[in-house]
Amino acid sequence: MVPAVVIRPLERSEIPALVAINDAAYPAVPITPIAEFAELVDHSELALVAERGGEPIGFLLAMAPGRDYASENYRYFSDRSEDFLYIDRIVLAEGARGTGVGRALYAHVFEAARARGASEVTCEVNVQPPNPGSLAFHATLGFRELGRQSTKGGAFVVALLAAEV
Repeated sequence: MVPAVVIRPLERSEIPALVAINDAAYPAVPITPIAEFAELVDHSELALVAERGGEPIGFLLAMAPGRDYASENYRYFSDRSEDFLYIDRIVLAEGARGTGVGRALYAHVFEAARARGASEVTCEVNVQPPNPGSLAFHATLGFRELGRQSTKGGAFVVALLAAEV
């Protein structure tokens, strides 16, 4: 029998293991040094880990408005609203994709957004390089595209998405 997935708060001691999961998902998410990942955790309103059998299989970092965070995508959402919870990244180990783990993490985000009185959950998904699986997944959760922007000096183009809470 496959152990159940547990969603829980991220512990700083597991950052190296989460960076390994993150970096294995490149180019869907950027390669991120441990120190930079720790800063992302510090900016996060919500930092969650999905684990199975005591081992991390994914994570999610979400930020509230008003953070001193230089991300071009976060700034896009901050400039248009003060009423959101922004998912900076969600990353699953390859074997966890398509098994409901992402949906479980998002359920926690929507619950947290409702609890803080936010009207929407926001995120971005790469369209260059393409990430059609993520775009399709977000569509099933009710996300709609608000626009697109080029980031990282033109290296990426992202679709900026929002879903009502």
